[in-house]
Amino acid sequence: MGKLKTYQEQLQDIVEKGINAAEEQQKKLASKPFEYAEKLETEAREYSVKTLRTRYYGHSENLFEQLRSLNTRFGSFAADLVAKLEKEAAEGADTVADAADEVTSVAQSTKATAQAKKPAARKTTARKSTSAAKKSTATA
Repeated sequence: MGKLKTYQEQLQDIVEKGINAAEEQQKKLASKPFEYAEKLETEAREYSVKTLRTRYYGHSENLFEQLRSLNTRFGSFAADLVAKLEKEAAEGADTVADAADEVTSVAQSTKATAQAKKPAARKTTARKSTSAAKKSTATA
């Protein structure tokens, strides 16, 4: 039975050491929020509420001024981009108008050339006389 008693004591020692280690870790973890709270409390006492309010409003005002500046810069960028796109669109429209004028010009010159190459009125008369000759031969 002496061995069992030794095992029991060893087991109790191991558990006791585990409990002590857990307690030590818990105290370390629990102390952190209190340390931060004490530090914050000391630093907060250095400032009055009026000073804190002034600093807060100063930072807020600075932030919103930067946002307004960013908005202005973005507006300028967008305006430049729109102007560039409008310029390209106008140039594209001019190119299309020039191409349409050129097509019209080519069509008119082709029409004029075609009219100039039309067969003369004589040829139509010759056909009529040939038809008249055939009719007279058919009647005779």
